[in-house]
Amino acid sequence: MSVVSQTILEADDQLRYLTISELEGIADYLNSGLDRIQIISKIKAKEKDIIRVASKQLFQIHPDYISAGGNASGNKERALCLRDYSWYLRLITYGILSGDKEPIERIGLVGVKEMYNSLGVPIVGMIDSIQCLKTASMDYLTPEENAIIEPYFDYIIRSMSL
Repeated sequence: MSVVSQTILEADDQLRYLTISELEGIADYLNSGLDRIQIISKIKAKEKDIIRVASKQLFQIHPDYISAGGNASGNKERALCLRDYSWYLRLITYGILSGDKEPIERIGLVGVKEMYNSLGVPIVGMIDSIQCLKTASMDYLTPEENAIIEPYFDYIIRSMSL
């Protein structure tokens, strides 16, 4: 749900008009729209580079994942791992666009720990992989853009850590 929709629904639930503070929050969200779209465009354009750098970082942290018998030891397993990287980057862009973490929660985090546990994928590795994606993504963005994306990566990391 977008910041605008969420703010309106909250006010309507309380049978009141939007406050000045809420209207200012919506104005800030709307004014930052072009910035958010540019961030998403950069992430999309650099997706392969981000994934390449992040996976290299992850496999330096966890070399056992690509060793014989590791979760990403074969070409198929490694391709599935990299597919998940792409999926998480898309989730991040949904959050950036909406200005809210709700799409990340609803689309990407409900049941994710259970799924990875059932597949034998170490949660610590997934947490590290999201951290690596965050670090790699931030290399392609300005400090101001990084301030916008960080909370979304951190939200995923925190959610997986619980």
